[in-house]
This record gives sequence, structure tokens and C-alpha cells, in this order.
Amino acid sequence: MQVILLEKVVNLGNLGEIVRVRDGYARNFLIPQKKARRATDAALKEFEARRAELEKVQAEKLAAAEALGGRLAGYQLKVQQKAGVDGRLFGSVTNGDVAEGLKKAGFEAVEKGQVRLPNGPLKAVGEYPIQVALHADVTVDVTVVVEGDLA
Repeated sequence: MQVILLEKVVNLGNLGEIVRVRDGYARNFLIPQKKARRATDAALKEFEARRAELEKVQAEKLAAAEALGGRLAGYQLKVQQKAGVDGRLFGSVTNGDVAEGLKKAGFEAVEKGQVRLPNGPLKAVGEYPIQVALHADVTVDVTVVVEGDLA
């Protein structure tokens, strides 16, 4: 299926590009998330009429992401989790836990899907570097410190 991208999508293309993607990806992700539209003649004409407006909205999103990234860069988040005496956690720290901790710390715009844990959930006490992808062009490094709670 051919779609017109309404915003930049990582590993796919930029705003306004017409790309061919699998039908399921378009129907189940791109179109419902309003990241793309089917590439019909009517949609192309409407897109060209709204192109400046869409570019302005994307520029505002990028500026907001860069501002948040500037505040978030190098941030160190402390997470308390129940742990055994050997330092292994009873459970794990997931991207949802990290996003929740960042929201409590005042970074309201961070969502669970934006947190990237390179080696999967954190299962032991220690310091872990992670990434937060705030926008397709803005990725920030954050350190998560998992502290054991011997309760």
C-alpha cells in the first residue's frame, strides 16, 4: 500500500514522502496514529494544500522535544525496587517504570513507548544507561540507578 507520510517516521521517511509499506503496518499503525494517509489523488491534493500547516506543526513538535531533551540530558533517575541480598530484583524495572519515574520527576511528556532499554528490563541493582526517544530526531541519554529495598 502506498501512503503519504504526515510526519517523519524513523526508518521510513520524512514528511510528505510517498512510501510503499505493508498493508497491515499502514492500517494498524500508521493511519490510526495519524502518521500517514493513503496515497490517493484526493489525498495528495489535500496534503499539498495543508503542507505548510503540517510542516509548522512538526517544527513545533521538534522544538518542544529539543527543549525537553535539553532538560532531560544527563538526568539520573533513582528507582527503588525490592531486591534480595545478592542484588537481584524480585521482578524487574521496565520501560513503564522508568517513564512513570520520569513523570513524577516533572518530565510529563515522556511516554512508556519512548523509553529504550537496550538490554531489556533491568533485573539487578546498579546503574544503567538508557535512551529516551522524544522525537524521530531527538534521542537523549539518561542514567537509571536501581536501588535495592531489602523489605
